[in-house]
Amino acid sequence: MTKRLRLNEGNRRWWTLGAMCFALFMVMLDNTAVNVALPSIQRDLDATIAGLEWTMNAYTLSFAVLLVTGGRLGDIFGRRTVFLIGVVLFACMSTFIGFSQSDTWLVIGRLLQGVGAALMMPGTLSIISNTFPPEERGKAIGTWAGVSGVALAIGPLIGGFLVEHVSWQSIFFVNVPIAVLCVAVTLFAARDSRDETVERAVDLPGVATITIGLAALVLALVEGNAWGWGSARIIGLLALSVVALTAFVLVERRVRAPVVDFAFFRSPTFLGASLVAFTVTFAMLASFFFVTLYMQNILGYSPLEAGVRSLPTTVLVMLMGPIAGRLVDRIGPRIPLVIGLLLVAVAIFWQSRIDVDTTYGFLVGSFVVLGLGLGFVMSPMSTAAMNAVVREKAGVASGVVTMSRMVGGTFGVAVIGALVTSLGQSKLDDLLPAVPQSVRDRLAEGLGTGAVPSGAPPQVVSATREAFVSALSTGLTVATAVVLVSALCAWALVGRVRRAPGVEPIPQAPAPEAPAVPEHVG
Repeated sequence: MTKRLRLNEGNRRWWTLGAMCFALFMVMLDNTAVNVALPSIQRDLDATIAGLEWTMNAYTLSFAVLLVTGGRLGDIFGRRTVFLIGVVLFACMSTFIGFSQSDTWLVIGRLLQGVGAALMMPGTLSIISNTFPPEERGKAIGTWAGVSGVALAIGPLIGGFLVEHVSWQSIFFVNVPIAVLCVAVTLFAARDSRDETVERAVDLPGVATITIGLAALVLALVEGNAWGWGSARIIGLLALSVVALTAFVLVERRVRAPVVDFAFFRSPTFLGASLVAFTVTFAMLASFFFVTLYMQNILGYSPLEAGVRSLPTTVLVMLMGPIAGRLVDRIGPRIPLVIGLLLVAVAIFWQSRIDVDTTYGFLVGSFVVLGLGLGFVMSPMSTAAMNAVVREKAGVASGVVTMSRMVGGTFGVAVIGALVTSLGQSKLDDLLPAVPQSVRDRLAEGLGTGAVPSGAPPQVVSATREAFVSALSTGLTVATAVVLVSALCAWALVGRVRRAPGVEPIPQAPAPEAPAVPEHVG
């Protein structure tokens, strides 16, 4: 056992990968597991509807807004150092949330938990990129991507189990032992690294402008359906976002150590990978969110039952991620990425054919194809982006790609939700012409969250279900078109080779001839 735990250049990187996957699992799990705990939180804390909404939105907001800054801080001050700060903050806030006595404290905890996730998340990918040489990076990032997909997909399943059999607080308390293990293994195995080409100074004007711009944009997206897309608040937020992000671009062109190096986007591969990250997550999270609502509100499954029935996607993402990573190491990211995106498009189009009488037997095939497709997308996408930049810039590059995913997912849920509400309103007008307009408006507002009224007359319930499913079918068709555009971007922009021209790896110390631990460790 002592020999197996002894570090050397042959096994250190696999222990490091294991630590990064532990951290990633925590972050991605909290993106989805908390959804199923909301009713219990409302009962225990007597939370308001606004408090419940901000339990989700506060985390999304701080996480998405600070990802690029978190990646840049890692490049400047040390990726392992900033990563560990993020892990500790995430674990402390998870404990704080579990002991919250009001929804106000819960929202504050979620906001700071998102800050910890933003410091941690870019580090997982940049540390892996600095630990593994290019010829093994695809396999490592494939494992990383598989863990990410699994955590997102089984979040509702784990959340549902813990809420039903333990308590809603357990969803947060479970993060603490995982974080302790992650910190221990990181200190044990991972080496620190930073960008030696820049001075240790933070671009405060850049951080301020990108934070304001992204915060205004994400807030507008998450509140657009509730506040109304034509409301003064939403228009004001979108205008503030445009002004702040324009100022960010102008600032970054004039500072010596910018938060984001726009030279990254001169690489077609990095640009293509970032566009794919945005578009595929747009469609993926919209599908996850609304198909889960469909299974619960139309097919009548509980959150746990719906989570169990999505396991084909989960298992295949987990299995295909490492396989796709090895394929990227051999033939490059372009072909696997395009094949994966086409499979995702097929799966979501398949889901768009649902109606009120669809059975799980029809849906399960789409879950299988979706798992195959996502397994072939996530690893090549991340590997293509990280291989397109020099290792010194891995932190901020990881932040940019991860931010593209987060903002893309937020866009997807917001846009498809708005589309479902709008189309559903029109359908309700046709189906319920005798019902007062004010009642139809309230019914339409609930469609964006999949709400179907209980205790209403059968005609109203039937019409609401039909309006939701009809609108969702169209929304998923739009998501399919977005994925097809993503596939075109990948084919046109992502390079055929494993590493972009001119991007040479930092020399690695040779591995010993007989490593003490097999390569699959971690």
